[in-house]
Amino acid sequence: MTNGVGLWIDHKQAVIVSVGERGTTVKKIESGVKRVQYRGAPRPRSPFSAQYAQGDDQLDKQFRVHLNQYYAQVISVLRGAGSILVFGPGEAKSELKQRLALKKVLKRSILVETADKMTERQIVAKVRKYFQEIGS
Repeated sequence: MTNGVGLWIDHKQAVIVSVGERGTTVKKIESGVKRVQYRGAPRPRSPFSAQYAQGDDQLDKQFRVHLNQYYAQVISVLRGAGSILVFGPGEAKSELKQRLALKKVLKRSILVETADKMTERQIVAKVRKYFQEIGS
């Protein structure tokens, strides 16, 4: 069981830093999620071709399915952590915290902070400093 896990996350990737007695390990998980920004296309000229076009609802559903798989991968790595520090830009950190609470993965503390884009070295330094300060 690791003492603590720090996690920088956005919708594209997660950088997971485990801090324990044996040292520090870093793992990256790529989401493979691509949000389609372009919505709407010129109207097709043939009368029935609209039936075969991918609608906005289908694209949103695909996005949610990919995100669910991504979060499941991240949660599987977090199992067994004593405490977790989740940080990063955007909504991914809050979405992950909600999923962790729903699945009751952890019985320990989860701290969520907002952070900008960071290099891997900056992420590792932040996680080490956090767990040194709390004495974990």
